[in-house]
Amino acid sequence: MKIQENISLSDKNWFKTGGLARFYSEPKTEQDLVSCIQFATEKDLDIFMLGGGANILISDDGFDGLVIHPELKDIIFNDDAHLVTAGAGVTIQDLIDACLDNKLVGLEEFSGIPGTVGGSVYINIHYLDYFLSNFLVKACVIEKTTGALLDVDASWFNFGYDQSKLFEKNYFLVTATFKLNPVDGLGAAYAKGRRDETIRHRNRRYPMSNTCGSFFRNFHKHELSCAINCKKLPYVAYYLDKLGIKGELAVGNVIVSHQHANMLVTQQGATSAQVIALARKMQQMVSEQFCLTPHVECQLVGFKENPFTV
Repeated sequence: MKIQENISLSDKNWFKTGGLARFYSEPKTEQDLVSCIQFATEKDLDIFMLGGGANILISDDGFDGLVIHPELKDIIFNDDAHLVTAGAGVTIQDLIDACLDNKLVGLEEFSGIPGTVGGSVYINIHYLDYFLSNFLVKACVIEKTTGALLDVDASWFNFGYDQSKLFEKNYFLVTATFKLNPVDGLGAAYAKGRRDETIRHRNRRYPMSNTCGSFFRNFHKHELSCAINCKKLPYVAYYLDKLGIKGELAVGNVIVSHQHANMLVTQQGATSAQVIALARKMQQMVSEQFCLTPHVECQLVGFKENPFTV
């Protein structure tokens, strides 16, 4: 287990922005991960657990602590119970493909979503009416201050919309176990077709590089004071679309995607400061037009203060 110093993070996230990690490690086993946690505890360092880097914005000043990028990539099947256990470093797509090859279905609903199992459980990824928490039954987590490994059930996570207990950053995911539905060969073939179509659909609707995905979360019901055509619409993209900013509004080397008004895309030379400036401009425009303030959905890493209006 190797811990490196002053490692660039700009090549480790989808925005391709951000500064250096003071310390950086890629543990490949549970014991390596325990050693990383102990190292951070001994040096009183903040910890950031980096997955695929698809839903984060890293400060241009970097991260003054230990960035851990888990390389725990084992996938273990319990065929009798229709369970699959995956390490935190397994990509969601690799897990989906392995499950379909083993005639287990359910997770294909999340096909095309970038990220690892660790990051996906952390944020409870969702697509349409499906949440990852619908399938998770248990997990192994590591406690930050002691390095102890704990087995927990799904209720422990207190899952919500883009939310889990892991947000408290007192525990980090090691492995996750999902219960899926067994099918025959024809059912698996059908599910693989559904996977491929979901990926095709996502590639057509969303930018698939240099973005963090949806930058702002949808509005909660209590935040909506006015109705559109007698309906309170929670979808932040609806309001951003009305502004006519897709493919047009930009700050420096960052632009609003021409495919989706709630996605920002970076170009060569972009900085996190430019991402922030563009996002704040979008917040201001929505506030002036609709008296609503969008709230950031992506994870902010390394910032000493929240750079956005709350």
